[in-house]
Amino acid sequence: MRMLAEFFPEFAQKLDEIDALYEGKRMIDEKTYQFICFAVSIKARSRPCVLKHFKGALDAGASVQELAYILALVMREAAGADDCWTHDVIDDWRDVVLGSVDCGCKK
Repeated sequence: MRMLAEFFPEFAQKLDEIDALYEGKRMIDEKTYQFICFAVSIKARSRPCVLKHFKGALDAGASVQELAYILALVMREAAGADDCWTHDVIDDWRDVVLGSVDCGCKK
């Protein structure tokens, strides 16, 4: 955002407007909102957002134990999704071994 704020401030301003719109239309409580943002931030691997929403959840009444549970949940769901996706990709692993599947990679 720092680069956008400097070189494309109109875009950064629109993001601020979207944030204000979300806040005005929010239909969930602050703690739930922070939990969701914390989980998404973990998956997105955004250090500043993880820290922001960890603290935001604490400020909204969450416990560290609840946040640890959400961390574990994100890790478990990500592992499950990775497992399913990978198995879908290599479902024809026998054909890969035989060399009859083109990965599309340049050698």
